[in-house]
Amino acid sequence: MVVKFGYNKKQVLDGLRSHFFGRPEIRILFILINVFAILSAILFYFKKIQALSFLIFSLLWFLLWISVRRLLPLSIYRKSHTFQDTFTLDLGERGVVLQTKKGSQVWEWNAFSNFKETLYFFHLYFDSRSFFLIPKDSFKDITDIQTARELLKSRIGH
Repeated sequence: MVVKFGYNKKQVLDGLRSHFFGRPEIRILFILINVFAILSAILFYFKKIQALSFLIFSLLWFLLWISVRRLLPLSIYRKSHTFQDTFTLDLGERGVVLQTKKGSQVWEWNAFSNFKETLYFFHLYFDSRSFFLIPKDSFKDITDIQTARELLKSRIGH
């Protein structure tokens, strides 16, 4: 199956957010911070901590949320030239062939450790931190998306 695509900035930022919030260390960090935020709100309500302490903590929580939700995906998007290029991708029985004007890259299926599907993308992971995004809107129709999904399920992570 051959698809041609480029990247949409809003979709890429959403895909990068999905990747970051899917990371166990980020999820654990946010759970701990939210528990601490609830605890500090309770302590503030019962006047066990001062308003300034609660305000500073709330500001720090907000800055962390903004950095992971907005700043980190935006910085990755700006640094990577990949998202400005156009691609031809061939999902075949033996692997994945990616072509641009500059050249091509071939990956056998065993090069990928796993994949996940989000609203806009198939994320093909090489390891826990490096991945490649395939936009779902590059496929012709829902049947092609389903065919690609089944191919990815059968070839990656087994």
